[in-house]
Amino acid sequence: MNDPSLANAPSYEGNGPHAEGRSPATEPPYDTGLPPAPSPSFLSLTSAARQRWVRLCRAAERHGPVLALYGALKLIGFCVFMYLLDSSGDFRKKHPRFGGGAHAWDVLATWDGWWYQQIAAHGYHPALVPVPGAGGLITIEGNSAAFFPLYPALMRLVSSCTGLGLFGAGLLVSVAASFVAALAIHAVTARIGGRRAGLAAAGLWAVWPGSGMEWSGYSESLYVALAAWACYAVMRHHWITAGILTCATGLTRPTATALIAALTVAAMLAIHRQRQEVRRWGDAPGPDGKRRRATVLRPLVAVAIAPLGLFGYLGWVGYRMGDYGGYFKLQEGAWAHTFDYGEHTLDVFTSLPVGHFDYLFAYPYEDLIGVGTVLLALIVLPLLLRLRPPVVLVVHTLLTIALVLGSQQIFGNISRYLLPAFPLFIPCAVAMRRLSTPVLCTVLGIAALASGSYAGYALFELGVP
Repeated sequence: MNDPSLANAPSYEGNGPHAEGRSPATEPPYDTGLPPAPSPSFLSLTSAARQRWVRLCRAAERHGPVLALYGALKLIGFCVFMYLLDSSGDFRKKHPRFGGGAHAWDVLATWDGWWYQQIAAHGYHPALVPVPGAGGLITIEGNSAAFFPLYPALMRLVSSCTGLGLFGAGLLVSVAASFVAALAIHAVTARIGGRRAGLAAAGLWAVWPGSGMEWSGYSESLYVALAAWACYAVMRHHWITAGILTCATGLTRPTATALIAALTVAAMLAIHRQRQEVRRWGDAPGPDGKRRRATVLRPLVAVAIAPLGLFGYLGWVGYRMGDYGGYFKLQEGAWAHTFDYGEHTLDVFTSLPVGHFDYLFAYPYEDLIGVGTVLLALIVLPLLLRLRPPVVLVVHTLLTIALVLGSQQIFGNISRYLLPAFPLFIPCAVAMRRLSTPVLCTVLGIAALASGSYAGYALFELGVP
């Protein structure tokens, strides 16, 4: 049907899909009482929204399998863990602060988790309070200052924003951080062994010994997420980002010492290479358009930023205690944690294989898993070095292992203390990338079923996490 009123309507020729991404059929008829044509700003907003949607789809395609695999494996292990807790019922006989509670899930925020909740609720009160008449290993009363502030700060923030209690907020932070860590581990591994290896590494993060801590009221997931993305930033030469993330790890766990050293070594090597290029080519712009002298400043800034979190917290605790070595005195006197150059680890390795359990903090089943984890790490380490990964991964892994094995502590906790040594996943993941998807999922699925016991129940109920 022809409308005479449209006989002289202006043509929209040339305004088709190639011009604004629309077909002529989508244009409103001229002078029909409808609103005027969209303004250029609206059109550009629509185009921007369309671009964001494309980027979102690409991100979902790239990261969706990683998150789905990790989430499925972790959920399997977590359900087995909860089933074992409920079926045994041992948690009902324990104190709510020490591995007990009214429900199975209450166990997830006991031990150190209880301390984190106290910090989130009441803040810090650093002090060195002697135990009256004590003459053994424990001479100082336990104090919240032994636990670093970033995780409880996030607990309190999430609780305030969502209305959840501190228990639920802490679990939410840990679960969310565990997925962020899975993405980071995938990104780091993919740069070395490809995307399929990265997918396998994310799956290993869900089932590795100690992985039961990832969905609990502990700071492991948050630390690994920050550390893995910091390593990735170093690999991409995003120095300022790496420095800020490393600074944040220093507010999360004391083992950030290993990451700070790794970033420093990587930065010094990068600066050395840049100085060599300056000597050879002068200050002419490099391939990225940046002047070579300017690129030296960013690694230096990262090295300066990286230790601020760790040193700032230790300094603040020392100031409040009136003793700048107060944090280490608290760790040694209240928890018997000290660096003994591997004496305690050697004692365990010479006692456990012959069935003797007369060493310090003996928990046979948990310690056996700890020994297996150490042996697994020592087997995988040469395979990692054979791949010649970036120096930041090598230094971080070696120092993390050295700090863990060189300390006197509850040996069974080594399986969770070694979680930050995530580059150990890389050689295993590179080997597993040859597996077909059904076989890979089957292997990791079986490991996930078993992880409910060796990575979860053993830590929380058969030892002290």
